[in-house]
Amino acid sequence: MTGRPQQAGAALAALAQRRPGLAAILLGLLGACAYPPLHLWPLGLAALAGFAWLVHTAPTWRSAAWRGWLFGWAHLSLANNWIATAFTHQAKMPEALGWAAVPLLCVYLAVYPALAALAAHLLARRRPLWAFGLVLAGAWTVTEWLRGWVFTGYPWPPVGLMLLGGWERPGLATFLPWLGTYAFSGLTVLIAALILDSALRRNWAGVVLPVAYLVFAMSVMSAPPAPDSPRRYTLVQPYLPQAELNDPSKYEEQFARLARLTAPGRDQSRIVLWPESAIPDLLEDGYPAPYYDDATAEGDPVFARRRIGMVIGPRSTLLTGVVNLNFKERPGRIPELVSARNSVMGLDGAGRIVAGYDKAHLVPYGEYLPMRPLLEPLGLQRLVAGSIDYVPGPGPRTLDLGAQGKVGVQICYEIVFPGEVTTIANRPDYLFNPSNDGWFGAWGSPQFVGQARMRAIEEGLPVIRSTTTGISVVIDAGGVVREAIGTGKAGSVSGLVPAAKPPTLFARFGNALALGWAGLFVILGLGQKWFGPRVLALPRPRG
Repeated sequence: MTGRPQQAGAALAALAQRRPGLAAILLGLLGACAYPPLHLWPLGLAALAGFAWLVHTAPTWRSAAWRGWLFGWAHLSLANNWIATAFTHQAKMPEALGWAAVPLLCVYLAVYPALAALAAHLLARRRPLWAFGLVLAGAWTVTEWLRGWVFTGYPWPPVGLMLLGGWERPGLATFLPWLGTYAFSGLTVLIAALILDSALRRNWAGVVLPVAYLVFAMSVMSAPPAPDSPRRYTLVQPYLPQAELNDPSKYEEQFARLARLTAPGRDQSRIVLWPESAIPDLLEDGYPAPYYDDATAEGDPVFARRRIGMVIGPRSTLLTGVVNLNFKERPGRIPELVSARNSVMGLDGAGRIVAGYDKAHLVPYGEYLPMRPLLEPLGLQRLVAGSIDYVPGPGPRTLDLGAQGKVGVQICYEIVFPGEVTTIANRPDYLFNPSNDGWFGAWGSPQFVGQARMRAIEEGLPVIRSTTTGISVVIDAGGVVREAIGTGKAGSVSGLVPAAKPPTLFARFGNALALGWAGLFVILGLGQKWFGPRVLALPRPRG
């Protein structure tokens, strides 16, 4: 048995010498297996180590960039395979398009690993592998940060996600408050390169000690218990499958399910949390009359709000996902519906609107169609039902709910953007992340939970996720999952909201902290001749 990994490693090394491009693709695929739900993090580190070696030994800058692009394309295509699932929940485009859309999207996303590889090669190709690893870690930090905001951004998944431990332990992600997610990804790349460097130099202490620590951190070490706040919550997962979510004949049945799961504890003072897409009711006043004349649940907003108030109880406050509408006045005619807002609204036990938040970071092709006049004639449509585009809100807000505390709201995938979930000037007591996870499939939803845990750790704030179909979780400020409702179930959990920690270093400085670490990595790598031992470079393969 002990010879098999060595044989596999020797075979991969031989392949890398003969066919480095194919080796980059295989390493990218293997690295994606480190993310949830597989979470094979040792395989991920080995893949990153192989990637660092491939780039370090590239004979030209073009080959280094090409290897970085191939690795990134394969890696991100497999990690984001859940996007193809979204195409099975719409009728306007063929489902098979999803399996083409993912690798096509990753043609672009792979540019960022290619840029990291190119930068490291140009700056440090003649330096020893450990110094090269430092420069690559810095370059990876910067390019992953760029991927998180250029063209609206898409940081899913950050490489550091592979070193987030199981639900009861944060693993190496305990370093997030001092690094931030992007620098933590750079650290993950660096660890892989350093372990490989030690192995190639037969410095077995440099291999065994870090590997032993990683195994301990990922599998054994538990987070210290976090305290609770005095605030009570009821988290509801109603199980609203995509197939019935927009079916008007199911609306009353769906509301009855929400009411049944919410009712226990209605005599208490608590915050009740319903997911994105929880109800179809129009809750705002002031819409044109025809929108209130429908006999379905989308009718009278006063009635809709009052019956919600009766469900949650007189001392409760509800936060729920809802769609709000925007109209354009037309003299002498019914106002024209021009856009929508993906919102969270707060209601008290009397059915009064007490708070509101509009989603700021919208999903291209999901909530709006970019370049609609050009793409719509070609047959492209949004994946979300309807032809009216959503418009963004103003950005992170903290809702003051009085006895229920201050709540920061991030709707659906807004939670995956490091440094964009709250502001230090108006820091909340906890974060609420309502989501419709019916789109995300077997790979997407566990990765979603993992990234929500990373936000909790780096910000020092508990996160509560309520989803339509699962996974719904209560995460404390240390990243430990306190409660969970699995996929495909209807259920609710109640308890005390975990307490927040004091503002972390990342909460104070945001992504500037991660970029500072990136600069330090590069400086240390380029300054190796002044502080570190010289190590012979590896033989460079042909091609």
